[in-house]
Amino acid sequence: MEASGIALVTGASRGIGRAIALDLATRGFEVVATMRNPAAGESLVAEAAAAGTRLRVERLDVTDHDTIAIPEGLRVLVNNAGVEAEHPPFEHTPLDLWRTMFETNVFGLIEVTRRAIPALRASGGGVICNVTSSSILAPVPFYAPYRSSKAAVMAIGESLRTELMPLGIRVVEIMPGPIDTDMLEDSDRPAQAIEFPEYAPMARKMYDGRKLSLAGLVTPTADAARAIGDAILDDDGPLRSGCDPLSVGMLEAWRHTPDEDLMRAVMTAWEDRV
Repeated sequence: MEASGIALVTGASRGIGRAIALDLATRGFEVVATMRNPAAGESLVAEAAAAGTRLRVERLDVTDHDTIAIPEGLRVLVNNAGVEAEHPPFEHTPLDLWRTMFETNVFGLIEVTRRAIPALRASGGGVICNVTSSSILAPVPFYAPYRSSKAAVMAIGESLRTELMPLGIRVVEIMPGPIDTDMLEDSDRPAQAIEFPEYAPMARKMYDGRKLSLAGLVTPTADAARAIGDAILDDDGPLRSGCDPLSVGMLEAWRHTPDEDLMRAVMTAWEDRV
């Protein structure tokens, strides 16, 4: 597609969302960078202005539907807003944690997307880009609420891709791996499951393995955003894309490995670790 018209990015105050907003503005879109607290976007506006690009910040909290305003002329919607939480064992995970996770990661995304579709249709088509997670591609223990919320978005995207194709609206799913964000830094600790004796060995080994697997593989946000922008503009691109070396490799393995073989390999690895 041609980089013109309006691109709306949710969760743009920091991390991947901020980098995507800047990248799309650089490509020629008029960007509406949305966030719960617009004051957090002051430096974003200044950086975009210094680069001579068009970007404005607006308040949008995906869990507060009264704040959802979709601009006319919308060509691209990037559903990036999302939350993570503690990762206790499944049996010790309260329903409130599940509800909080799904309220933002799923229901908020649904409402923004539902309202955006008429605007995209009126603009003659465009792109919906959903940011999920490469963690969907492996049976990561203790991450059931987070992974299932992202997997729900994956399923939504598959249906939307077919449903919206006749309207000229393309759906793209980005599945990031380790990107240099505050969320990644904040997660640099063992899962809360380590507090439970029966799960502590796996939680400890999981954290040790995480540090080894991420060594040298953390991707700068600008590089990830560039890959995401390329996927948005590629009319012939696939539904799912990675935006960093680890997620690209995981997605390739997921596409070419039978499900049970992939599961068996991962489960065996966990048995070896614990």
